This record gives sequence, C-alpha cells and structure tokens, in this order.
Amino acid sequence: MSRPLIGITAYFEAARWGDWVREAVLSPPSYAKAVSRAGGAPVVLPPLGTHAVDDYVRGLRGVVLAGGVEVGADTYNGEPDERVPEPQAHRDRFELALARAAVRADVPILAIARGMHVLNVAQGGTLIPWLPEVLGDDRHAEPGGGHTIQVSVSSKLGKAVGDKVEVTTPHHQSVRRLGSGLLAVAWADDQIVEGVELQGHRFGVGVQWHPERGDDNRLFDAFVEAAR
Repeated sequence: MSRPLIGITAYFEAARWGDWVREAVLSPPSYAKAVSRAGGAPVVLPPLGTHAVDDYVRGLRGVVLAGGVEVGADTYNGEPDERVPEPQAHRDRFELALARAAVRADVPILAIARGMHVLNVAQGGTLIPWLPEVLGDDRHAEPGGGHTIQVSVSSKLGKAVGDKVEVTTPHHQSVRRLGSGLLAVAWADDQIVEGVELQGHRFGVGVQWHPERGDDNRLFDAFVEAAR
C-alpha cells in the first residue's frame, strides 16, 4: 500500500553545521517520525510565501500545522503584547494561507499547539495573547507541568485518544473566540480549550499539546488513516 504524502510546516531559522551558519528550513524530527510511524510519507514545507499553497494542497494527502512561536496579534486584529515573542510574519502568512486552502479542499489537517491557533485564526477566530494575565497564574506555561485534558468522546479526537489524556503542554496563548465551523472538543479543568475540530471536514483536528513527542501515536494514526 502506498504511503500518503503528508506536508509538515517548518521554520526559517539560523542553523550551524561545521563552520557554517546559514538560514535553514528547520523542522523537529519528531513530527516526521510520528507521520512515518503512522504509515505516511512526511515532507517538510518551507514558508516561502503563499504562491504555492494551492499546489501543495493538490499534491498532498494531509497537512500538519506544526508548533512554534506565537501567532502575531495582527492576524486576528488583536493588540500586540510586549510579553509575546516577536512573531514570524512570513510563517504566519504562509500557514494561514495553507490552512485555508486545506480547509477548502477538504484535505485532512492535524494542527498542533501553534498550529491549532493558526487553524482557529484562519477560520476567523481570535486568541488570548497572554494567558497568564487572564487566569492569574502561569500554570499552563510551566515547562514540566502536566495536567489532564477532558475530551468529547463523540469527536474524532475522542475516538482516537479516548475521553481523558495526560499532557504536558506549555503555552502562553490560547483560543479566545472559535473560528467559523470549529467546535471545542477538549478542555483543561479551568475550561481553557485544548482541542478543536472542524465540523463537516474529513479530518480537521487541532490540539494544544504535542502528541508527536510521546509514545502514543494514536492521533497520528487516525490522521494518516483519514489521508489514505
């Protein structure tokens, strides 16, 4: 059986190899490994502008919107917050266009951490730019802080991972207003949205945590199966 081609979004970052320091297209290998374990063929997508997004979507069987730096407030008409790291505007533009094209074409999407925020903004939603200010604590941003996520059992996410998931997911941003067609399907105990799904789409799932980092590959299995 042939492996479906799965695109994974990536960074432009300075990288060192030998005596060279150059701008490079970078993607943590955990994404590609998780796709490969699920039976997909991973390819990395450089954020080179929006001109090729429709071609990508025509050639790919699925898209992973990967994690990374916070989404810029200008993408959802929000107010910039000086505590938020400088956004990568080129990546925001590329990934928002790619997400919209994948939604239009009904191409399966797995949106992870930042990727969930990209999917939400692409659908017209907004974000909480600095979550600790809203909650009054930094619990969601603690690097080693794990917590239990409640998942709707009737959702695609719930069918893949069950009704409860233990996650470690440090983040400073969160979904505020859901985008068009998106439904919240997973929550922390303080009701912060930790998972979303695109209604009527073949597979449009976003999660706040990083399923590619652990040993549980069930979400990637479900995503790649939808891409076949």
